[in-house]
Amino acid sequence: MSSTTGTTAEKADATHATTTTDAANRTETVQAPSLTKPAESATSPEAGTSTAPTPGASSPPDARRAPSLTARVRRTALRTVRRLPYLLLKGATKSAAIVALLLLWESAPRAGLVDRTFLPPFSEVADAWWGLATDGQLADNARASLARSFSGFGIAVAVAVPLGLLIGWYRPVADLLGPLLEVFRNTAALALLPVFVLLLGIGETSKISIVVYACTWPILLNTISAVRHVDPTLLKLAKSMDLSAPRLFQKVILPASVPVMFTGIRLAGAVSILVLVAAEMIGAKAGLGYLINASQYNFAIPQMYAGIITISAIGVVFNQFLVTVERRLSSWRVPAGG
Repeated sequence: MSSTTGTTAEKADATHATTTTDAANRTETVQAPSLTKPAESATSPEAGTSTAPTPGASSPPDARRAPSLTARVRRTALRTVRRLPYLLLKGATKSAAIVALLLLWESAPRAGLVDRTFLPPFSEVADAWWGLATDGQLADNARASLARSFSGFGIAVAVAVPLGLLIGWYRPVADLLGPLLEVFRNTAALALLPVFVLLLGIGETSKISIVVYACTWPILLNTISAVRHVDPTLLKLAKSMDLSAPRLFQKVILPASVPVMFTGIRLAGAVSILVLVAAEMIGAKAGLGYLINASQYNFAIPQMYAGIITISAIGVVFNQFLVTVERRLSSWRVPAGG
């Protein structure tokens, strides 16, 4: 009885094992195509053709970007159109005084309010300016003046800015050079013009030297004042961070000194042209000062005023250039309204 029962159990176990093996084989058979299917699809030409990226696959980002750029351009154009009345009004406001002066200059000699021999109408001066510009005299004289003026101005900036930083920061240097600076800064540059001519001659050296002398003082004095009036809070914060002296100069003193320093540089830019014109009236053979002086002696009054207008225009353009550089270097400042 027991042997029969054992045989039956063994047969049941064998049947169960056979069933389990068949089920596992069927499972492997079912799973095998799924495992090999990606490989076949990756290697078969048909699968490669179906899964290869189409040429327009990257077009949706481009298509999205193009309307974005178009919309941005459109918004900029609309903003410009909306601001156009404001810009026109602002330009008209800024130029109203100049236009009024030119109208008065044109009408006063014609109405007999002033002698047109000594103050010709603006139209005659404009014609004379155009004549000087077309025959090359204006360009040659302006080139000579600008070369002298910019050379002297550049040398003055290169000398006065480091010296001003040194005097403003180090008290012993200020005590040593202070009395000497007080003597020379109160001596007018034009008063020393004969001395420069006697010592250096009537060539280019004396003219550039007088420009250097005249431009040095506004830059030097404003740089000294800028360094001495740096915000003490900034200095305390910088010292609390254990900054070295070079880093303190680079990160705190120089940026804080830029606004006041550029006030002196802009003053020196105007002085460089004015002093040069006076220097060119003595012993020069080219330059705007020479042109004005020669026109006066020849009684060519319209040409004389044309030279004066040219000097004024150069001064305005040069000052605007310095203002742009100042804004660039002091862009870290927060506007008063912000």
